[in-house]
Amino acid sequence: MKRPDLKSLDFAALWRGLTQPDPSGSDRIVPPTGFTAQLTLFSAAAMAFLAVFALALALATGRLADRWSDELAQSVTIRVSAPADQIDDQVATVMEVLKSTPGITDARPLPADEVEKLLEPWFGPDVPVEALPVPRLIELSGLTREFDANALSLRLEGEASGAVLDDHTRWRQPLVSAASRLRTLGLFSLLLIAAASGAMITLAAKAALAANGQVIKVLRLIGARDITIATAFVRRFTRRAAMGAAAGTLVGILAILALPGVDDAGGFLTGLGFQGWGWILPLLIPVVAAGIGFVATRWAALKMLREVR
Repeated sequence: MKRPDLKSLDFAALWRGLTQPDPSGSDRIVPPTGFTAQLTLFSAAAMAFLAVFALALALATGRLADRWSDELAQSVTIRVSAPADQIDDQVATVMEVLKSTPGITDARPLPADEVEKLLEPWFGPDVPVEALPVPRLIELSGLTREFDANALSLRLEGEASGAVLDDHTRWRQPLVSAASRLRTLGLFSLLLIAAASGAMITLAAKAALAANGQVIKVLRLIGARDITIATAFVRRFTRRAAMGAAAGTLVGILAILALPGVDDAGGFLTGLGFQGWGWILPLLIPVVAAGIGFVATRWAALKMLREVR
């Protein structure tokens, strides 16, 4: 093994650069430029940008699942099917039953124009509702905890045989389940982003250590401990990870703000973005990135220094 040229190195400058930050805030034994610096900054910025969108997706789908669950749970429909000469009597009977049913704030038969709007996606505009054998619909809203769908269904079977209660369970469960799975996918994406960031920073730190092998040997000769050498790399790469993540987070937030709102998107239900306290969460991404950089660089540096003696 070739012995390092000790005469060409300034021991005092090396030791000061290792143990004390210089006025510019850089650690002298770690190269301030080169592909490792660019790799760390770029990977941290890119992963932070993706993390903003993954976080926004997780929060938006969570809101979506809660909204769908609440809205559909608070709305129940009764479908009344009977011959034309009996349907008005059936509707009147159902309304009398609903008046004595606890937990119902409002109940009203849907007028023909609203039924026409419901049928429009399938039959087109100007549907002749009066000429079609369309069941009468009664909408129940503002339901409270006292409402018992099973008890009401049994009463309708006994007093109005043509009335069927629909609490939208068939529609609600798949929608809520899909939104919940999207939220889980968003959280899982955050974990993958964090793991990928740690891997990239680890590779960059190992490359920097390998490039400074001669300097590390000299520092060991003058008595520097491995933990002291590793600290210099940890400071630099933690700072780079935080700076890159801050830039990526800023660009991600600006991109989220540039997205059209729910109304502008033509009723796009997810409303991808942050609301209320949720705006605090993306600001934590640079802090998390710095923590990942610290742990990854410290582990990589100490492991590599133990292997290279």
